[in-house]
Amino acid sequence: MILHSQKIIWILTTLALGLSACASFSTPEIVSTPTASSTPEPPTATPEPLALTVNGEGITVVDFNAEVERYKASQTELGNVVDSPTATSVVIEDIVAQILLAQAARANGFALDENVLQARINALAVEVGGAENLSAWQMSQGYSEQAFRFALRRAVESAWMRDKIISGVASTAEQVHIQQILLYNQDTAQRFLTQLNGGADFNALAFDADPITRGDLGWVPRGYLLDTKIEEAAFGLAVGEHSEVITTDVGFHILRILARDPSRPLSPDATLVLQELALKKWIEEQRLLASIVLAPQ
Repeated sequence: MILHSQKIIWILTTLALGLSACASFSTPEIVSTPTASSTPEPPTATPEPLALTVNGEGITVVDFNAEVERYKASQTELGNVVDSPTATSVVIEDIVAQILLAQAARANGFALDENVLQARINALAVEVGGAENLSAWQMSQGYSEQAFRFALRRAVESAWMRDKIISGVASTAEQVHIQQILLYNQDTAQRFLTQLNGGADFNALAFDADPITRGDLGWVPRGYLLDTKIEEAAFGLAVGEHSEVITTDVGFHILRILARDPSRPLSPDATLVLQELALKKWIEEQRLLASIVLAPQ
């Protein structure tokens, strides 16, 4: 039977942040000190070296290197060429974020019972055609059984905390309805601005610049637009007022505000963008507070 590796990867990625949650962190090694009245215990195994730790929890060098290789392989399948330093950087960012989220999930009372974890693994095996298929995929991807369990546990924990964070994004927000004139020559843009300042109709000039959309950008909340200069100008304008020429990497913009709503329902696309921003902000804040130690590369 053909191994459904793509389905396994998809299921893991739906639980994780951006990669496939494909790594594990080590558990503390408990060493018993023999006393005069006790029978000496066999020596414990030497702990595996860690590639990085986040607040004391880490990922072993072996599992980290395997994750880097998995990331490079996934990018190759997409037609992208990623060198090892870039892949290493991406994986570090992703693993740190996942561990921070997983730790916060536990701190917020989320507990993943071993039986529940096993049930998820069993369900995953069913999805891919049986335990043998799942085991074969794990081996092909460089997973040990323990590493896979750790990876899946952290994916579930981090996904729970991610959902908790993004659920805090409000369903409404202050929004403005923007129309723009976008030009690609500064002199032309200045000429359009001069005409507007002289009383020319914005709609007519917007039609000249873009006959299809007339420059209508729709309703946008704060944080939705990629260029902060555009956002600052838009939210600083009164309804019916137009801006000066705003220069960006895209071109030369003149904005007009058609309407403003202090509490308008977010579109699905805007909701996703603001949720992503909320998650990114949370991770950045937690990174500043965390103790993150990277082993020499």
